[in-house]
Amino acid sequence: MDGVGLVLFVLASLAGGFVSGLSGFAMGLVVSGVWLHIITPIQTAALIAGYGLLTQGYGILKLRQALNWHAIWPLSLGTTIGIPTGVVLLTYLSPVHLRFGVGTLLVLYAIYSLARPAFRPMKIGIAPDIAIGLVNGLVGGLTGLGGIISTISCQWRGWTRDAQRAVFQPVLFAAFVVISISMGVTGAFTTETFRLYGLGLPFLLAGLWSGFKLYGKIDDEIFRKVVLTLLLLAGLSLIVPALLSRGA
Repeated sequence: MDGVGLVLFVLASLAGGFVSGLSGFAMGLVVSGVWLHIITPIQTAALIAGYGLLTQGYGILKLRQALNWHAIWPLSLGTTIGIPTGVVLLTYLSPVHLRFGVGTLLVLYAIYSLARPAFRPMKIGIAPDIAIGLVNGLVGGLTGLGGIISTISCQWRGWTRDAQRAVFQPVLFAAFVVISISMGVTGAFTTETFRLYGLGLPFLLAGLWSGFKLYGKIDDEIFRKVVLTLLLLAGLSLIVPALLSRGA
């Protein structure tokens, strides 16, 4: 990696940490747009998993007083089952069509939700939560966006911003544990990956800290719009590459 690549790498780490601190998710969405141009896809995935454990762990620590284990465990259980299932299904299904379909649904949901007031709060039981977690994991295994569905489901419940993050961040942490174990088994964590991890770590932590500082100054409605905007960008990040591969 040359000097320009190094600067881009650490700036992306800073931005990824900031977005994670502000919203509780989407770090991978931010950094991958830059990292995939300067390091390998395997290194990118391994760093996102490694940093994801850190960002989600930090969020859990900061919001530990609001943790709702009754809501966390069903979503986490479904997610940990769904991720490897989604990875297996990926070998039988068209990744281009899947990403385009999921991306389109995310874009439509985000645009619709941004254009209208928040949903009326919903009460969701344990069995539906396990099913939501399963879909969350399936989408993560199929597209790499492991916390999207659980994040959306937390919005449906009408919770405060702290209550939402205190549920979907532990679920994301569980997802990153499964992903990290899988990548460790396949040998994705190399010496070079650990070197890159160390290079980006101070910048990621600085971004994470500053993002949480800003998070403390926004209200529930602004947080809702921030999450929806990131969901919109996540959907576009799936649609655009799918369209480009179709035209190739």
